[in-house]
Amino acid sequence: MTGSDGSPPGIAAGSAPGSAPGTPAWVEHAIFWHVYPLGAVGAEQTADEAGLEVRHRLPDLEPWLDHAVVLGASGILLGPVFASSTHGYDTVDHLRVDPRLGDEADLVALVDAAHRRGLRVVLDGVFNHVGQAFPRFIDAFAAGPGSPAAGWFRLHWPDDGGPPSHDDFEGHSALVALEHSNPEVAAYVTEVMTYWGDRGVDGWRLDAAYAVPPSFWAPVLAEVRRRHPETYVLGEVIHGDYAAVVAESGMDSVTQYELWKAVWSSLNDRNAYELAHALGRHDGFVETFAPATFVGNHDTTRIASRLDDPRHLAHALVVLFTVGGTPTVYAGDELGLLGVKEDRAGGDDAVRPRLPSAPPGADGLDASPAFALHRRLVGLRRRHPWLHRARTEVRVISDTVMTYVSRAGDDEVVVALSTDDDPVEIDLGAGAEWLEGAGHLLPGGSVVRLDPHGWACLGRSADR
Repeated sequence: MTGSDGSPPGIAAGSAPGSAPGTPAWVEHAIFWHVYPLGAVGAEQTADEAGLEVRHRLPDLEPWLDHAVVLGASGILLGPVFASSTHGYDTVDHLRVDPRLGDEADLVALVDAAHRRGLRVVLDGVFNHVGQAFPRFIDAFAAGPGSPAAGWFRLHWPDDGGPPSHDDFEGHSALVALEHSNPEVAAYVTEVMTYWGDRGVDGWRLDAAYAVPPSFWAPVLAEVRRRHPETYVLGEVIHGDYAAVVAESGMDSVTQYELWKAVWSSLNDRNAYELAHALGRHDGFVETFAPATFVGNHDTTRIASRLDDPRHLAHALVVLFTVGGTPTVYAGDELGLLGVKEDRAGGDDAVRPRLPSAPPGADGLDASPAFALHRRLVGLRRRHPWLHRARTEVRVISDTVMTYVSRAGDDEVVVALSTDDDPVEIDLGAGAEWLEGAGHLLPGGSVVRLDPHGWACLGRSADR
């Protein structure tokens, strides 16, 4: 169920201030809950193992939509849902739901169920590469060099007439790189994105976007937005010039891996200067777009396993929810789940586990301490939606202590973080209102005392 502009009920359309040009207004309030469906519902590891029968497992995710609402999320970011041979990133048909998850009716019903709860839905679009069972790739072998099918891929045909080799994704031969200079490939990607947009999908995460020329996306996304103006698009980009990728591609955002790394690394090393440097870089990105921020995802060791000191989970989440951008919580992180990613076959399994059949607690309130902490900080973010476009400035810095101010217009949130083993007192320079934290304000309201390894979020108007 959607509004007249294609938006979930009660959410207005328009353009978000402080974001990339054309970014829909709903994104300013977006906090995503990110789930990897194949793992979450306990699907078979391979399509061959599953057989031909359609397993209607996507409905198993519907109770978790209520969990996401209790958490405070306003959108769902779904990992791969299209037909594939194994993990979802070796797609064989972008217009068919993976039979291990269900069928098109199941996906449309899940999208509708999310919309009834006021949740947006963003799909994972794997358009840099396909699986070797992708029909067009099979056709290319049969049709030979120079054929229309062969033009979809970067194939290398031997002089002796044998089978070709192909460019792949980062050395994984099962992932066949598409030829993005081919207009037929662009037309296909456009068709896929508009097909699912017609069925209610609100946006796309572009997998491995850093491996695709940014110029490929500009005409594709222009056509997608002509059909569905409220579509949100974020690209997976790890290294490089984030702002240039956004500007050249027409995406709304890219993944902020620089900040992700600095958050856990600076906390583990008790080196606030690393985080300060990353926040300076982040502030530059916010000038032109709202980065997609996170402290964990389906490709990374879970934050609870990454941090050396569990007391610093709060610090990581504070940064996530008090700086500019569009934050995402990876499913299970809010429950304190552990999981280490390993560089081996099956090395992602530990961070992509099956979720319980139902969320903990009828209303989620009796879940783990990590969930309570997430709810407090998600709530803070939702009460201060202007943080989406906030600019951030570091004020106090030492190895173990830092403060920064996130500001938009006359509004400020002051953040104080400590990894010191002793209590610390920090002069904020002006009075502030206590919002959340592990510590307290001293009389007068301008000095905060943090517990050992403490933190605080404080609010004030910029003119104070």
